[in-house]
Amino acid sequence: MTTLSWTPTRRRLTDTLRAAAAPFCACVLALGGLATWTASGNAGSPPRIGVTDAQLFLPAPGVPRTAAFFRITNTGGAQDRLIEVTSSAVAEGISLSRHRMTGRGAGSRQLADSLPVPAGGTLDMSPFTSDVTVPATARWRAGDLVPFTLRFEHSGRVETIAVVVRPGDR
Repeated sequence: MTTLSWTPTRRRLTDTLRAAAAPFCACVLALGGLATWTASGNAGSPPRIGVTDAQLFLPAPGVPRTAAFFRITNTGGAQDRLIEVTSSAVAEGISLSRHRMTGRGAGSRQLADSLPVPAGGTLDMSPFTSDVTVPATARWRAGDLVPFTLRFEHSGRVETIAVVVRPGDR
């Protein structure tokens, strides 16, 4: 009986490396894709959005705009974004805003394309953080109910009703 021993030759090593290259590249590509997917906030359970504490400030006489505030909770495992707010009680001109506090208690308002709602977290709008800027309607009175539709990047539309309140009552 003869025993054959395997000896590494240039040809055998080249063939082995070629055979291992395809599975190795597939694993690297899959790992890179999963890392990108996870880093972009798409891993885990989908976002689950809830809207509470919806309030609309009673507009001051002669002031063309007012603000609406919502508490938006995401109990899901992925981030979402508030991308649009509409209302059947307002013709048009509703916008999202961020507030930046500057020195000595002054603040500035910046338009925003969207507002993030973190996974497992809350977007709690206030006069110091963010709001929905709404064209004022003179017919609103304290206690009135105003319907809003909030549209999210992943969760779609969520309907809610805001209560008109005096700014000091918030």
